[in-house]
Amino acid sequence: MLALFDRKIRQEPSVGADSGSVVEREPGIVRVVSSSDGWHGISWCDLDGLDADAVIAAQIQRFSRLGQPWEWKHYSHDRPADLPERLLAAGFEPDPVEGLLFAEIADLAGLPELPLDVRLPAGTRLEPVTDAAGVDLVVAVHDEVFGGDHSRIGKDLTARLAERPGSIAAAVVMAGDRPICAGRIEFHAGTGFASLWGGGTVTDWRGRGVFRALVAHRAALAAAAGYRFLQVDASADSRPILRRLGFQQLATTTPFVRNP
Repeated sequence: MLALFDRKIRQEPSVGADSGSVVEREPGIVRVVSSSDGWHGISWCDLDGLDADAVIAAQIQRFSRLGQPWEWKHYSHDRPADLPERLLAAGFEPDPVEGLLFAEIADLAGLPELPLDVRLPAGTRLEPVTDAAGVDLVVAVHDEVFGGDHSRIGKDLTARLAERPGSIAAAVVMAGDRPICAGRIEFHAGTGFASLWGGGTVTDWRGRGVFRALVAHRAALAAAAGYRFLQVDASADSRPILRRLGFQQLATTTPFVRNP
C-alpha cells in the first residue's frame, strides 16, 4: 500500500492545467511549485545514495526565489533514516507528527460503525459546499478548531471548485446557523485513491458522532465516484476514531516547514 501510495500520489502529484502549479523533478526529488496561494513543497524524496545535505541545500535555493513558506512533506519510511535531523539542521521547523492511515472503502461500507448512509445527531444537518459562503464556513471551522489562519485553504478550495470541480468536494455540518464541523475530500483521478482533509469538530460537539458522519459522507462520495482507497493524514485526536472505523496506520508523516 505504501509503495502504491508513493508511486501514484507522491511521485505523480496532481496539478490542474489552470492552477498555476507545476511539478519539477530531479534525482531523488519530486517538488510542487505553485501560484502564491497554492501549496509549495517536496511531495516525494529518496535520497539514499545521494549527498542528502547538498540536495536539501539545492531545494532551499530553489524555493527561496518564491519568497513563500514551503514544506518538505516527510514520511517515516523516507530515506535516509536521519533525514528529519538533517532538515532540522538546515533550519526547517516541524509541525506535529500525523498518522498516515488507509482504508478500503468496500471494507468501511461493511462496518456497522460506519454505514455509508450518513447518520447525523439530532439538530444538525450536512450541507455540501458549493459557493463562497460555504467556503467561508469551512475556513471559520478550521480557524476555530485548529487555530491559526486558514484563508489560504479557502482560496485554494474556491479555485478548485471553479476550475476543477471534479477534483475536490467539501461539506459543513451545521447546528442551526452555526458551523460545527467541516472537511474536504480530494479525488486523485486514475489512482484509486481519495484523500480526506480537515474534519475538525468544535469542542462542544465532539463525541456525538459528527466527525464519524462527515467521514461517512465523504467515503460515500468516493465510493460513488469509483474510488477504492481512502487516505488520511490523521491528528492525534482523530486517529483513534478512524482506527475504530477500520482505517489502518501504516506510517507517520511530518510537515517540515521553512519560511522565507
